[in-house]
Amino acid sequence: MKYIVDHDLHIHSKLSSCSGDSEQTTERILRYAEENGLTTVCLTDHFWDETVEGASKWYASQDYAHISAAKPLPQSDKVRFLFGCETELDRFLTLGVSKERYDLFDFIVIPTTHFHMKRFTISDEEAADARSRANVWVKRLDAVLNMDLPFHKVGVAHLTCGLIAPTREEYLEVLRLIPEKEMERLFYKAASLGVGIELNSDDMRFADEEADTVLRSYRIAKACGCKFYCGSDAHHPAALDNAKALLKRGVELLDLQESDKMRI
Repeated sequence: MKYIVDHDLHIHSKLSSCSGDSEQTTERILRYAEENGLTTVCLTDHFWDETVEGASKWYASQDYAHISAAKPLPQSDKVRFLFGCETELDRFLTLGVSKERYDLFDFIVIPTTHFHMKRFTISDEEAADARSRANVWVKRLDAVLNMDLPFHKVGVAHLTCGLIAPTREEYLEVLRLIPEKEMERLFYKAASLGVGIELNSDDMRFADEEADTVLRSYRIAKACGCKFYCGSDAHHPAALDNAKALLKRGVELLDLQESDKMRI
């Protein structure tokens, strides 16, 4: 059976500093779910645990007290509304959430491709050129998969995020330079752990001629037995409006089936 886009497990509210949009409320998110026939959504505001050292200035204010101000989440007979977070991995491969917090979240999104945060998530040397960025793509995903995490409720966010490189040309070059054998090694491990691989709606905006390059990692992940979940990564209401259509594009191009779906 064809994969049904019936969930969105990566959504930000106005509490995320990169949103700050008064219209991006949990009530608006619930309405988006109801209008699009989604049965599960998850709030994943940016989060760095105040008990973990090393937060950047930007992340420091986004502690647990800050993001939990969204609770209680609005509920509906049609929609299961979960509480999660999008944490961060710094350049020393420190994860911004402590073990003591794991049980407080229904889902934990971990981005490994926030390469725009130079000197916080990536060093100057790692950002030097496309090949260096390809190497750090592997290094950061490898680090997450080697952690002691509750992988049954962990998702790896936007592996083909545009933030991988400063220009579109270099971005595509980075994706081309990631060795296939390294991808296979990582995705076989991800499959064995049960970690989710995110289909991010913004990552599905590529031009037709870019499809093979952008979708390469997902196709390898699928072949290795990984499970996929959908995430709009919306920070503003406008991003919710066409998220499902973009996610369905990715599902169609990857020929995903219900058996390929991560379930929480």
